[in-house]
Amino acid sequence: MPKITYIDSDGTERAVDAEVGSTVMESAIQNGVPGIEAECGGACACATCHVHVDPQWSGKLPPKQDMEDTMLDFAQDLQPTSRLSCQIKVTPELDGLVVRMPRSQH
Repeated sequence: MPKITYIDSDGTERAVDAEVGSTVMESAIQNGVPGIEAECGGACACATCHVHVDPQWSGKLPPKQDMEDTMLDFAQDLQPTSRLSCQIKVTPELDGLVVRMPRSQH
């Protein structure tokens, strides 16, 4: 199983085993990672699963779709590496992925 590291805005790291085929958001919810609310349940209809992808990983992810880009307009603390974690599918290639939660999500 690929390992994903979630880092809170205070710097607390949580490494979890993520199931291939799930999303980064689903893996956070299943493992009790704080800061990922996922109010819409992963339907890309809110921005409560917003994360900052570690810059070394941002180029390894599929590009944002228009719907994700539109929803990110509602997120706070946007950065060039901002993504909605519900839109990032876990693959074996993402083993070691690091994402950070924005300060607004704690």
